[in-house]
Amino acid sequence: MTEPNLHPDHFQAPPQIDTVQKIGFGIGLIGLIGLGVGFASDHAQFYKSYLLAFIFVLGVPLGSLALLMVHHLSGGRWSLVLRRTFEASSNTIPLMALLFIPIALGMHDLYEWSHADVAAADPLIRHKVAYLNPTGFLVRAVVYFLIWSGMALLLSRWSTQQDSQSFPLDRFNKVSGPGVLILGLTVTFASVDWVMSLDPHWFSTLFGLWFLVGMALTALAFSIVIASVLHNNAHMARALSVDRFHDYGTLLYAFIMLWAYLSYSQFLIIWSANLPEEIPYYLRRFGDGWQVVTLLIVAGHFVLPWMLLLFRSTKRTTSRLVAVAAFMLLMRFLDMFWLIAPWTKQGAFGVHWMDVAAVFGLFGLWVGLFCHLLKGRALLPVGDPYLPEALADGH
Repeated sequence: MTEPNLHPDHFQAPPQIDTVQKIGFGIGLIGLIGLGVGFASDHAQFYKSYLLAFIFVLGVPLGSLALLMVHHLSGGRWSLVLRRTFEASSNTIPLMALLFIPIALGMHDLYEWSHADVAAADPLIRHKVAYLNPTGFLVRAVVYFLIWSGMALLLSRWSTQQDSQSFPLDRFNKVSGPGVLILGLTVTFASVDWVMSLDPHWFSTLFGLWFLVGMALTALAFSIVIASVLHNNAHMARALSVDRFHDYGTLLYAFIMLWAYLSYSQFLIIWSANLPEEIPYYLRRFGDGWQVVTLLIVAGHFVLPWMLLLFRSTKRTTSRLVAVAAFMLLMRFLDMFWLIAPWTKQGAFGVHWMDVAAVFGLFGLWVGLFCHLLKGRALLPVGDPYLPEALADGH
């Protein structure tokens, strides 16, 4: 049962969340209208832009699910305050399942291996056809979303029950323990299906882990931005102390370093091996204008935030940390653009207006639903026995 000073009514979403929700739905509607116009004029480009936006947006709920399960396993006080944010985010996975339908319909415009004649004529693709085939692609997608949605909704449902009744804490661990492993495996296979197979000749054994770390980084950056909005609730301001934001800044720094380490390791291994199936991945991104994007990612995704987060003042000043987190969201999209667009565009660097419309449409729609789910419950798990200790520790 909750303590009197931890009543759920004290931790309701501030009015600013309503504003964010309206802005999200508004931008999303404009973007989706633009996508509709784009589909009528160039459906092939529509699918390419849509895939880019979908993969970027999917990173927030899946990364949140990963952080949520790590929270239940570690019992960290920093994550207890963000738990409801992670839960609301991961509960949007069913929406992402619906948003996957256009990718399923546009499979033949996106993936060359989906054409039987192409697969038959290419020895390397023919060798992979037992895995890379339209039926397997769709069946696996259904399995992924069922698993992800099931884990997210189950953890969220138990969390709601905990607010009003006694609850065995190890129940979360029984799902989160194997859940982290299952999530890692399914995200690895999904990244191969939806992204790596854009070039069926290329492969990387680090790709799945690198992809999951990037998603967790996206989710954490988004959660920091949302935490600054929730800070407008007087009771949440107590929980979201300077020390707590310092913890978030430190974790953001760690994920940036891990992303950079995996990115460089993948580059070093592929460049050293110099295999004809692997090296074109980087050659394509080091020429035809893409080298500018590569340098921007090195500078903006690693060097600049790494230098800023070295300073204690950045992590302990909410406005500065939120600015870094918002900038990292932009860099995460640029990283997805650098990853996906050179495969889909097959030419010199360029940004199509539908790339912008797609990310506005999907991300705006997602943010609107996220805010709606976040408002449905108390912003803190008031029934968690460790919450009073976490609040006291935040001062």
